[in-house]
Amino acid sequence: MTGSDPQLRPAGLIFDIKRYAINDGPGIRLTVFLKGCPLACRWCHNPEGISSAVQKMFSADRCIGCGACVDACPENACTLTPAGIDTDATRCTRCGRCTDVCPSRATEMSGQVTRVGTVMGWIEKERILFDQSGGGVTFSGGEPLMQPDFLIALLDACGRRRIHRTVDTTGLADSDTLLAVAARTDHFLYDLKLMDSRRHRRWTGVGNEIILTNLTALAATGASINIRLPLISGVNDDVENAEQTAAFVSGLSGDKKRVSILPYHAIAASKYKKLGTAFDTGKMAVPDEDKVVQIVAIFADAGLDAVAGG
Repeated sequence: MTGSDPQLRPAGLIFDIKRYAINDGPGIRLTVFLKGCPLACRWCHNPEGISSAVQKMFSADRCIGCGACVDACPENACTLTPAGIDTDATRCTRCGRCTDVCPSRATEMSGQVTRVGTVMGWIEKERILFDQSGGGVTFSGGEPLMQPDFLIALLDACGRRRIHRTVDTTGLADSDTLLAVAARTDHFLYDLKLMDSRRHRRWTGVGNEIILTNLTALAATGASINIRLPLISGVNDDVENAEQTAAFVSGLSGDKKRVSILPYHAIAASKYKKLGTAFDTGKMAVPDEDKVVQIVAIFADAGLDAVAGG
């Protein structure tokens, strides 16, 4: 691809690509993770996707103490210590040269500026899997709606190639942006965390008014929507929240929505450590099986197609 088509020129910041994804929409999918999110959920399993900037990640257990990154750093920001590499954040420009020379991949950069044409090249390589499984591409994050020009260009490019398009969103965005994306999207994965805005703000850093308003507007367009509820003991696994969420979802326009109950796990703790960020689980815990069954039943009783997982 040469990029002569204007739609192939926008660049965006991506932090991961996942092949053979089976829980990010129908069929086998390629999931593209766009960096930046307006929420800061305490349980986030992709903390490297929250910041809109390129970030450096370091795994002390992988460091072999060779000092290659120290020699390569043009800003003298890296120092070898008994605990591994210490990076002076005031000097580091996140140029990535340290990661280029690290033989053990102890140092990684989260965030790569990528053009639409490059992403479409990755997508085209997966076409046979999409065609055989009824799959396609999922744009996730972070929050993909934070990079609207990049996202819309990708959606348009996929549309011209008849590739199924799913957008995984928190719903916290300008409504015009969401509706512009909806006109180019075949399916949405839409996250709902808590119905009470004060509790939502406590656990995610923001209220939920825009999220709920946008979901109502999105449903009114007739969009295909799969609601996803991350279920976290100590946060949102109470019956009251489940009943309020089920009532809201069952009242949305259009076909009854599928609801996926996603039990919390703490496997992202290592990512926080790599970022040098504290991961405070507080009262958060994995919900027991009986609780998951109870919450699924509440949604089913509201006439919704509710499942645990996926």
